[in-house]
Amino acid sequence: MERHEVAELFDRAVRRLRRVVDSGGADDSDDGSDLLHQAADAGAVAVRLAVGHLADADRVVRAAACDLLGFASDVHGDDLRSDAATALIALADTETDFEVHWSIARALGATCDPRALPTLVALASSPDSDVRFQVAVAVPAVLDDPPAEAGEAVLIGLSADPDPTVRDWATFGLGWVSTADGNAVRQALWDRTRDTNDEVRAEGARGLARRRDPRALPLVRELLAQDEVHKFTFRAAAYLGDPSLLPLLDGFDPTDGVAEALLECDPVRRAQRDESVWRILETIHRRRPELRIAVFGERCDLGLYLDVTDGADVAAHWFADGLLTRAGEDPERAADLAIADVETRGASQPSHRGAG
Repeated sequence: MERHEVAELFDRAVRRLRRVVDSGGADDSDDGSDLLHQAADAGAVAVRLAVGHLADADRVVRAAACDLLGFASDVHGDDLRSDAATALIALADTETDFEVHWSIARALGATCDPRALPTLVALASSPDSDVRFQVAVAVPAVLDDPPAEAGEAVLIGLSADPDPTVRDWATFGLGWVSTADGNAVRQALWDRTRDTNDEVRAEGARGLARRRDPRALPLVRELLAQDEVHKFTFRAAAYLGDPSLLPLLDGFDPTDGVAEALLECDPVRRAQRDESVWRILETIHRRRPELRIAVFGERCDLGLYLDVTDGADVAAHWFADGLLTRAGEDPERAADLAIADVETRGASQPSHRGAG
């Protein structure tokens, strides 16, 4: 796409966005985002054009330029994200308009750049709830693992925001997207389990249960006994894995996420699953003793994972339940599939024999 074509799309998007801004956001269904998505396909050309408009005196133009940087980051990934983040961070140092702050926050989330965290922390104190909402959405995307203390702190703060939508997204980011843990994180999630908003309360319970906090058990029992049960509550039950929840889970449609909870809370079925994974490991070792095999569980996750390496930097990684499903629940067949995957990946690697 030529620069003049990108510029034309950008100008049309600005005109649409201006109507939305002038109306106070009463109808944001046609804010020009579709045109900016098209412009973003131009990659570096779109980024250069957007950066050139960040100093424009018109706030709508600046906001659209930020949006274009965010869409270009989404479309092109790491190739453009660093340049986009650098430009957005620099603009945020002097920008005072809430409309532009909203676009900066959203675009920084798309860059997934950890350098954006201080800027988002500063925007989290905005008096505008829409800006705080975008910060709550964006912060988890720029966090390292484990997350920086500043990232934990801003999500903890926003999880207690006066606006329920901000609380919901901040609690989701803190409890589900992030693996942050510790007394402050758990206290924030516990506080949300008593929220007046159903979505926020369900997010708090799920986040607390994901950390296997025992305080979540009576809460999940109470939520499962209600007439309407949020799907997040079933996930929370799965994380707790407590047999006392089985009678409460009976009768629910297993397609609604209940099947996983039933498996994790049933000690017999869980032991059978673990035994099947052990048989996969033994079978691989028996058939290919030179392979290195590891079975492990991820922190803040369910189920078991299997790693197999042939010793030449060729590794295969599976979620064990998924591998067993592929194999029709037959551990020996699952072992054959694992070995075949390793051999296929090894064959795809370039040979270095004779090099030098």
